Amino acid sequence: MSSKNYRLARIPGDGIGPEVIGEASKILEAAGQRHGFSITWADYPFGADYYLKTGEILPDSAVEEIAASDALFLGAVGDPRVKPGILERGILLHLRFHFDQYVNLRPARSYPRVPLPIAPGPGGLDTLVVRENTEDFYMGIGGRTEKGEAHFSLEAKRGLYTLEGSLKGSFSKGTEGVFQVGAASEPAVRRVIAYGCRAAAARGEDKITLASKSNALPQIYGFWEEVARDEAARQKTGLNIVNADAMCYHLVRTPDLYGVIVAPNLFGDIISDLLAGLAGGLGVAAGADIGDGLSMFEPIHGSAPDIAGTGKANPVAAILTGALLLDHIGEKEAARTVEEGLEAFLAGAGTKDLPAEFGGEGTVKTVGEAVLKQI
Repeated sequence: MSSKNYRLARIPGDGIGPEVIGEASKILEAAGQRHGFSITWADYPFGADYYLKTGEILPDSAVEEIAASDALFLGAVGDPRVKPGILERGILLHLRFHFDQYVNLRPARSYPRVPLPIAPGPGGLDTLVVRENTEDFYMGIGGRTEKGEAHFSLEAKRGLYTLEGSLKGSFSKGTEGVFQVGAASEPAVRRVIAYGCRAAAARGEDKITLASKSNALPQIYGFWEEVARDEAARQKTGLNIVNADAMCYHLVRTPDLYGVIVAPNLFGDIISDLLAGLAGGLGVAAGADIGDGLSMFEPIHGSAPDIAGTGKANPVAAILTGALLLDHIGEKEAARTVEEGLEAFLAGAGTKDLPAEFGGEGTVKTVGEAVLKQI
């Protein structure tokens, strides 16, 4: 009999989201039965269909309900019937900022039978990207000129602070252009560096690598380096600093070069997608948005509307994302069971049984069922 119950919010979302989240949810439930806990799902209908039917994206009342959950499991957001950005900003960004989910966590691992573009060393690829998720050049601050002049607000609200003020600038001779502002604050940099240090320690590693570019952007990334050095020293963790462009160069030559990479928002976005490609593609790319309150877990592959309903969706990334969720809520043994079950399936499956993305003929359901049997 289960001794503990977790309430997990679930937004299957758009496209292949309901298919992959459905299979992954069964596997999480089975892992719970094996390890002495149960899951109660609280399902929410938000996504394109709900928006087109009601005009609502994500009501405040639902956000309040979701806040009472132990975690949020999300499938995918995006639909060609809805203008790009409406659902992404209204659901994903809304949740990230509301719950101050300051870490975007992106593991990149090699798995049996998953084709890789570049072979890693004998130990395989096992890198963790810890991306700062609230600042940098993703704060939406800036503006276009009119007759060569721009005057725009700096106002932004984050979990740590409220940013106030405005900036005014102009190009000579009425030249038209645009300004985009990046920002970094000491507490935001400190907490993500500290998270990266703890993640490294949990992996048995004694250092982290910071992706930076202070030689070209000395104000913002020089500040990052200064704070990172101090915080890593406080955490008694070694720190390497590598320019982001050099890091990309080294990764495509030696994919397994780094353990834990901590990165500002922009560089983390780029480097994590590069590593997803080096690990075999978006079909194995798990993701999480972590905060001190509610955290959200979402595979990276998007809604893929062109294959929705065909059975061709690959549930592997959603299953791995589910394992991240279990680890986050403290069920580390259950998370390992899910990962090991997936690896056992991939290692032992016939070629035809693999997902189409890996050269097989397996459907979202047959792959999900095969992994479930391993649990």
